[in-house]
Amino acid sequence: MDNKKTAILSFIIGGPIGCLGGLIGLGGAEFRLPFLLKTFSKPAKKAVALNMLISLITVASAAYFRINNFDVSVIYPQVILMVAIIIGSITGAYYGIGLLTKISDVLFKKVLLILLLIMGLLLITESFITFGSMGIAFNNLYIEFIVAVLCGLLIGIISSLLGVAGGEVIIPILILIFGIDVKLAGTMSLLISLPTMIVGITRHAKNKMYTVKSEISSLVVPMGISSIIGASIGAFLVIYAPSQLLKILLGGLLVSTSIKLFTEKE
Repeated sequence: MDNKKTAILSFIIGGPIGCLGGLIGLGGAEFRLPFLLKTFSKPAKKAVALNMLISLITVASAAYFRINNFDVSVIYPQVILMVAIIIGSITGAYYGIGLLTKISDVLFKKVLLILLLIMGLLLITESFITFGSMGIAFNNLYIEFIVAVLCGLLIGIISSLLGVAGGEVIIPILILIFGIDVKLAGTMSLLISLPTMIVGITRHAKNKMYTVKSEISSLVVPMGISSIIGASIGAFLVIYAPSQLLKILLGGLLVSTSIKLFTEKE
């Protein structure tokens, strides 16, 4: 496939995925990954690295638009919690990507597809559960800080292995463990994701994952731009779409796609 066709197809694919992400409150990276693997025939490690770069474009724009329409002062009391999670997440991302260089492409693809399968099941599960702001009563600030760092490690590892922002994991953790309101959790999730992905991208760059300039110009940029456009449309349509039903359908699609890719012959 030549660069022009790749750019057009990337733009076409990125828009609907961004729209779906905007509708259900995710970046859409989980749904981009199967396309990078199958449609664009990228090796698993390369697909994850490119996915993370596209995710950064999407999340950075989402954070910008969200902060401009959000009372930032409500984040101030949660700064220590965010710092603790970020410390854990950038550590997890750093060592998670280091792990990629030590395992074979075949084994990594299997790990990747199992994680995608789990993400699909999480989407389906979340469609049946309405998370209220719960939280654990931490009686000690130091214990809460350590728990936050450990949660961050998990977030960073998942982010590095899938090339995703990790909102599907971050938001439930903030709500269920730390008792954060769901709307605030969404904004905090974006801010936590940014440094995590920057560390991941830096590591991928050192591993020479971005040396092919045509992949950036004909795949990452068009898909990133169309993802932003799609996400803004999805955010507008969210009041009209049954988000719970969408989560079930998209979760099922992700599960079936993961199984199909997993069972394919190499």
